[in-house]
This record gives sequence, structure tokens and C-alpha cells, in this order.
Amino acid sequence: MTTHAMSDSPRRGTRIAHIGIAVRALDELLPFYRDILGMPEVPLDDADGASIAGLAAGESLVELLEAKDAGSPIARFVEKRGPGIHHVCFAVDDLDGTLERCRAAGLRLIDETPRIGAEGKRIAFLHPSVTGGVLVELSEY
Repeated sequence: MTTHAMSDSPRRGTRIAHIGIAVRALDELLPFYRDILGMPEVPLDDADGASIAGLAAGESLVELLEAKDAGSPIARFVEKRGPGIHHVCFAVDDLDGTLERCRAAGLRLIDETPRIGAEGKRIAFLHPSVTGGVLVELSEY
């Protein structure tokens, strides 16, 4: 079994990797973040039925998420709650170990095993029912 733990690398500690903001239309909000706030764009892959615009905010990112299809998680979120913060992503030193600690604590996972996210990194989501109502994404550095 291959492990993806970063045991050979120095531990960096958990940090905010990005904040995902659900929007009705990227072209409506992208100019605010890019042109008014001066946040440079960062190319990201689209994922989970959403078009994603990435913007650098220091060492973290802001992801603007626009639904590409009506059945996508972002479309359901915007329809139910309106535009706004969709999730917070924390980069962790050891994704597999963190998920194991979540399982041991009886926390509900959306992703039982990591998958590849918009930044090309391994990710997994935790259910908001166990994180104070916030959808939390965990990511490797």
C-alpha cells in the first residue's frame, strides 16, 4: 500500500488553502476580485460540474465556483442558499492520517477516499453536520 504521508518532508501545519465561493456567474464577480482588489488569477481545472476561477490571496486562494449544469453541487447550493461561501479548504500535512483520525472520531465523511481536486491535489470533503455547518475540504500541500 502506497502512503502519501509527508513523513520525509518538514511538517508545515494546517493552513487555509482556499475558500470556495459559489456565484451565479463568474463574469459578474471576477472583475471585483481581479480588477478592484488586484488579486491575480491562478489557472485551475473545472471540477464537480463547476467552472472555477482561481485568485491568489497571499498564500491562499479564492475559488469562484459557477455551476455548469443544473444537477451539480454548486447549482444545488445556489438554488437552496443563494450565492456565498460554499466551503473552506484546509491543507494538511498528512491527508490520509487526518482522514483516519476523522474516521476514528466517528466523523461523517463525504469522500471516504481522497480524489483529485481542481488544483490537481488529493482532496476529501467532510460533511458539514460534523463541522459546525461548514463544508470542509481537506487537501494535501
